[in-house]
Formats: sequence, C-alpha cells, structure tokens
Amino acid sequence: MDIQQLLQFTVQNNASDLHLLPGIPPAIRIDGSLVYVPNYPALTKESCEQMIFSLLTPSQKQLFLANKELDFSFGFGGGVYGDKGRFRVNVYYQRNLPSAALRFLPPNIKTIDELGLPKIVHSFASMRQGFVLVTGPTGHGKSTTLAAIINEININRACNILTIEDPIEYVYPNGKSIISQREMGGDTHSWTLALKSALRQDPDVVLVGEMRDPETISSAITVAETGHLVFSTLHTNSASQTIDRMIDSFPAYQQPQIRAQLASTLKGVISQRLLPKINGGRVAAVEILVGTTALASNIREGKTHLIDSIIQTSQAVGMVTLEASLAQLVLTGAISLDIAKSYAIHQEELQRMVG
Repeated sequence: MDIQQLLQFTVQNNASDLHLLPGIPPAIRIDGSLVYVPNYPALTKESCEQMIFSLLTPSQKQLFLANKELDFSFGFGGGVYGDKGRFRVNVYYQRNLPSAALRFLPPNIKTIDELGLPKIVHSFASMRQGFVLVTGPTGHGKSTTLAAIINEININRACNILTIEDPIEYVYPNGKSIISQREMGGDTHSWTLALKSALRQDPDVVLVGEMRDPETISSAITVAETGHLVFSTLHTNSASQTIDRMIDSFPAYQQPQIRAQLASTLKGVISQRLLPKINGGRVAAVEILVGTTALASNIREGKTHLIDSIIQTSQAVGMVTLEASLAQLVLTGAISLDIAKSYAIHQEELQRMVG
C-alpha cells in the first residue's frame, strides 16, 4: 500500500486516525483503540519520509524541515475540498525520524441531534452575542461539535461567519450565511492579528480554532464583548477547570479584569468525552454549563469552586453534570458501567444515579 491506499484503508474502516512512525507498521485508531494495519511491514525511515513528503507542497516541506513540525490539512477524494472528507495532519520528528499523525474528518457535518448532544446546545447556535467554549481532551470530538453548531447557524441564519483555524478542518456547505475560513500560515500569521482584523470584517459569528495563549484568549473575549458571538476550544477536563485555566493564564494583576470580562460574556461551556459504546462506535458524554446570573457572580467574585454545585442545581435551565450524562448512557445501554466509572469525576454520584 502507498500513502493513498493507506488513507483509503483508514476511511473504509471508519478509523479516526492514521499514525506513521518508522520501525512499526502503520497504525489506525478505531473506536478509540489503536490497531496495526494487517499484514503491513514495519515502515523504514525512507518509506515513512517518502509518504510524508508526498503529502507536502514544496513550501510546506521547507517549513517542516526548518521547524521540525507542521500542521496542515488536505481534501481526500475528488473536488476542490475532498469529496470523501479531509485529513488534518501533524508531521513531526521523534528520535530524529520523520513521523505523522493524520486525523480523518468525514465530508458530511453531523447535526447536533445526530451527535446525540443535549437539546440546550441548539440555543448556543441561536445566540446573537457572547462567548461559548467546547472543551475536552484531544481526540474527543471538540471540532465535530463546533462544526455542528456553526453549520446550524450557517443553514438557518443569514450571518457573516469568520473562522480562524490551524489548520482548516471542516469545510461548510452553502447555506444562508457567508463563511470566510482563514488558515494559520496560509491566510494569516498570527491569532491575535487575525482576531483584531476580524473586527473590521463585519462578522456576526467568529470561530477561534484554539486559544493557545493569554493574548488569544484576551482578543477572543474582546471580540465577544463588542457584540459578536464567539466560539472556541480549550483542552480542559471540566467546565470549572476551563474557567480557572483561562483566568490563571494571566498574571495576577490582570485576573480581576479577565474575571469581569468573562462574567459578562460567557454564555456556555460544553465539556465532552467520547466513550466506546457496547455495540461498537463511540458516543459523547457531556457536561453543560449555561451562563446565568449566579454563574456570572461567582466568576466575578473568584468563587469558581462553586461552579460544580451550580451545574448540579440548575438542570431546569439546561445544565447537565458529567455524571448525569454518563448515567443516562448507562441506563440506555449505550455504554458499560465500568466505562462510565472510569470517566466520572464523582463516582459515588454516578453510582447513586444508576441505582
């Protein structure tokens, strides 16, 4: 198999990722578990390098050799953007050997309902302004959830949507909205500059692919403060940890200001995990935090330790604890109790809910 055949094999087997490392056969991830491609010999440094370089443009190859790592994406199949989907790629060196991790992104963007997300998530797509975050570990579906929300806006509302990504992942179909997708490196060189420019591009909705530093966080909050709807992601394990992480990334003297800005702009946090289903495939367990007056007060006063209890006592407004989501999946037979326990933050609470 050459690289194109390996990509086809990844798609045909419903794998989420393909890994290329010298010294072992190519590996794919199916339903969260890694398996080697059957009957495939271990890759050599030369064969792995040849596969990786065949995916790169001359300028990308130059950047990769200079920086030792590179993020990019490409369409798979026919058409300008790839009829069969897209691959998001990180190429890197380890032990001085070229390696790659390729994430497959299906061509059709699933809806919020198809992803099995709570109904409250639809409300985030109908908001006019504010800050909404989708959080969770790498590989747990943050990009897919965001794409579902953005595409719901695209289909139902006449908005100017601007995305800033590294790299571009999902490509959106034609809808009522117009969508400008800017890729780091190719379309802009700086998250902060791209967000400053965004204010001059008449956006209604802005998607910031990832908030990697205090400058990007501050710029994203400012865009939300000025009357726009902003979406972004963070690698955190819970809604309360998300707020702490954002505030703690700033020096102490700036934290009161950031708390005040977050209190006035934060409309929701979706914290999610993808869990293996009993019958194969994966399903999302989600914690939902909704921006309420009580939440704003606690953020402003630095009482983020009370956020978990706010979620527990605010189910009437659509908030969901991770344990409630896990319990629902156990009771409907989607996942096993052992899997649920391994992901639960408060195992006793989960046990009480499942009886």
